[in-house]
Amino acid sequence: MTAAYLAGLALGFALIVPIGAQNVFVFGQGVALGMPRALWAVAGAGLCDTLLIVLGATGASALLDSVPGLRPAMLAAGAAFLTYLGVKSLRAKPAAIEDEAGSWSPLRTLRRTAAVSLLNPHAILDTVGVLGAAIAAQAAASRTVFAAGAVTASWAWFLLLAGAATGLRGAMTKERHVWFDRASGLILLVFAAWLAYEFVQALL
Repeated sequence: MTAAYLAGLALGFALIVPIGAQNVFVFGQGVALGMPRALWAVAGAGLCDTLLIVLGATGASALLDSVPGLRPAMLAAGAAFLTYLGVKSLRAKPAAIEDEAGSWSPLRTLRRTAAVSLLNPHAILDTVGVLGAAIAAQAAASRTVFAAGAVTASWAWFLLLAGAATGLRGAMTKERHVWFDRASGLILLVFAAWLAYEFVQALL
């Protein structure tokens, strides 16, 4: 059982650690909000990943492959949403950042984190597809423990990201915060372009 848990933990970290839109967003929330507010972004990302891992464990990966047009639709929605977030971050100004921090609410943070997590086709395909296949390959008695290891990896990583970002807040002047947001925006637009390219390829 311990071996299955550690294997799930290792695969979970391998899938979650590479830079992606979800990681950029959670890190940005840590910089913008600090602790404990950033815990709402951690909770949103962790819950979404937990949901996707459970779906993978129950065989939802077969659904992704069997529904015609589902993958292109996911790619288009993801590209559109990441473009919106990227442009919004690129247009960041000190006053806008202060207004956003002042208008913060737990529900708003959860909604935005869920959107970034669930409108990201790569995250869904990795979590539901790859982890789902890995869970299915385990012995029946080890599947739940393996999935628990993967869930632990997601929550631990997001908590680490938000905590590290909070540690940088002291060095963040208004100007640096603006440039950080713009850099985040560029990264999100790169991911949006990648999804748009894959959308076009899926239609050919």
